[in-house]
Amino acid sequence: MGANQSGANAVTIGPPFDPASFVARYGGVIETSYGAKHELYSQGDTADCIFYFQKGRAQIKVVSKEGKEAVIAVVEAGDFCGEGCLVGEPLRMSTAATMTESLVSRLEKTAVIRAIHDDLAFSEFFLMYVLNRTVRLTDDLIDHMFNSSEKRLARVLLLLANYGKEGRVETVISKIDHQTLAQMVGTTRSRVNFFMNKFRKLGYIDYNDRISVHSSLLNVVLLDQPGALDGHEYS
Repeated sequence: MGANQSGANAVTIGPPFDPASFVARYGGVIETSYGAKHELYSQGDTADCIFYFQKGRAQIKVVSKEGKEAVIAVVEAGDFCGEGCLVGEPLRMSTAATMTESLVSRLEKTAVIRAIHDDLAFSEFFLMYVLNRTVRLTDDLIDHMFNSSEKRLARVLLLLANYGKEGRVETVISKIDHQTLAQMVGTTRSRVNFFMNKFRKLGYIDYNDRISVHSSLLNVVLLDQPGALDGHEYS
């Protein structure tokens, strides 16, 4: 998920990454605009660069040997993906595909490693970013292990809606379907359909082509207030 989506657990990153400043010092940057459903890289590809999202959103997914597919993360503006190459990962362990129109910077592995070694400000920034991602992954794992699919779906919707950022109260999620939500939550599409209809009836969300997430989903569902989930089901 996005760089600051872990709420109170997040570590302050500082000023955002500036691709123009980076390329002026280290080179190795290609900036490209993509439409939705464009694959930046595929599972099994050679890992020789990382990507930085200036605009847009992408899903990171993996496919098992048996053909089962799961969305393990969503990256958006301010996020990197493909960092495994920096620690010697020779091949991509996942696939990254845009979900919306996106503006993406491709950073060569050698340029990034040189910046980490030579530029204290960049290395500190990147360390804080990686720490935040580690916190998010830990939160995701705890959520998946201990919460029902209903609670997991509520959390995914709130994270996708960037709740807690810039004081926004009502936030809209676009360009995501129930199958993708099911892959992120770790459940079936039919259960996502059931819970989405339930959330809509309770006034937590509205949706047609886009999903409007209301503050009640944060204050009632995630905070688990008494009576908030009367009649809820567990996975």
